[in-house]
Amino acid sequence: MRPIRIALTKGRLEKDTVAALERVGYDCSELHDKGRRLILRIPGSNIEVVLAKAADVITYVEYGVCDMGVVGKDTIMEYGGSFFEVADLGFGRCRFALAVKKGTDFYSGYAEKTVATKYPNVARRFFADKALDVRIIKIEGSVELAPLLELSDGIVDIVETGTTLKENGLEVQEEVAPISARLIVNTASMKLRKRELEEIIGNIEYAIGQKG
Repeated sequence: MRPIRIALTKGRLEKDTVAALERVGYDCSELHDKGRRLILRIPGSNIEVVLAKAADVITYVEYGVCDMGVVGKDTIMEYGGSFFEVADLGFGRCRFALAVKKGTDFYSGYAEKTVATKYPNVARRFFADKALDVRIIKIEGSVELAPLLELSDGIVDIVETGTTLKENGLEVQEEVAPISARLIVNTASMKLRKRELEEIIGNIEYAIGQKG
């Protein structure tokens, strides 16, 4: 039987997850000296780590080529998928927010509003819950540009400290949702390899608790 595969979102979530694994005794030396490798073993365990982009973590877990994954709640909210979300890991904390030009009010006036975002599904649901008909424009790069160029009345984006918004003359008008790293598990793997997965989940949760 192949090793248990954990897909990690490359970057900050990868580093925080590796730190958690090390706190409970896993040997993550290969992950510190990975070069360009994307699949790495954890020596002394039956675990392989797969490094991927956030949206791909969900795909790999959903289709069962990875048994588990660590991904931000932002990606889960935007892409959805069929898997178990088993734990809030507590790191990678930030928030979705509606931001506008400083001193303006997104909800004033009667004209149809336009929102720019990298997360059209999140934005669409947020405004649908308010029964507001809003035009959504998908932006791939720096979404802060859209209101400055008067392409949109506001943006829905991830905000951590708010510094980028402030430096571009924008401010948060309303919180949309909190975000943090989540541990997800393939539905079939949870049944077929329950004991192995529960041991790893328990170890990761213990590590997160130790840090807290």
